[in-house]
Amino acid sequence: MILKIALENGIDHRSIAWALDYPGCCADGPDASTAIVSMPQAFLIYCSWVGRHPGGSWLADVGDFNVRLVETQQNCFVNQDMDVVAEDGPDSIEVEAFFRHDWKPLSAQEIQRGLLLFRWSRADLLAAVDGLTPAELDAAHPGERRSIRAVLGHVAHSEWWYLERLGLTAGQTFATLPPDPFEQLAGERVRLEEVFPGLAGSRQVSGVDGELWSPRKLLRYALWHERDHVRHIYQLRFGQTA
Repeated sequence: MILKIALENGIDHRSIAWALDYPGCCADGPDASTAIVSMPQAFLIYCSWVGRHPGGSWLADVGDFNVRLVETQQNCFVNQDMDVVAEDGPDSIEVEAFFRHDWKPLSAQEIQRGLLLFRWSRADLLAAVDGLTPAELDAAHPGERRSIRAVLGHVAHSEWWYLERLGLTAGQTFATLPPDPFEQLAGERVRLEEVFPGLAGSRQVSGVDGELWSPRKLLRYALWHERDHVRHIYQLRFGQTA
């Protein structure tokens, strides 16, 4: 089997290798080489994660695989006039990768599997904070700019932001959401599960702030972001990943 990956350089000063046909599977590192070399192990962990869940049998017979890099993109920053600027430039906006694969419409099967992945990822997120007291949720952590509660709010805000890129928020602004991060997470997930099935076969590609977005890119980024913060929370709690 060929595991097709695309490389995104310059995201938060790191590189991410994306497994294009397996939403939520990626490997990162301080440079491109580290991200690519880390992909086989990341894919095996991903297969194990999917296989632990009812309905996750579609990866049961993956077998041997070879990693093939099919595309590389470099992130940049633009200003309000869409001119490329330095990261710390005035009003700089990050433009993240849009791969050729992101143009492909999602099939009904991919949508159904995506919904399962979203549900498993959300269960992992809630399990990561289960039993924490309000004081523990709000505690500061050395070298971190967010408490665990703030991380949860960040995940909810990002999910709203991804939907907004495709005009799927029904005109709702993030400011109108309830202040509690747990309620924000629940509300945004209800919205995502309402609109996501309707994206099957959609060829929509939207340009926002100099960046392209599609249903496939939404699936790719939203899963990566939530799973990445599950690991982040476990690191904050225990100094280790999930």
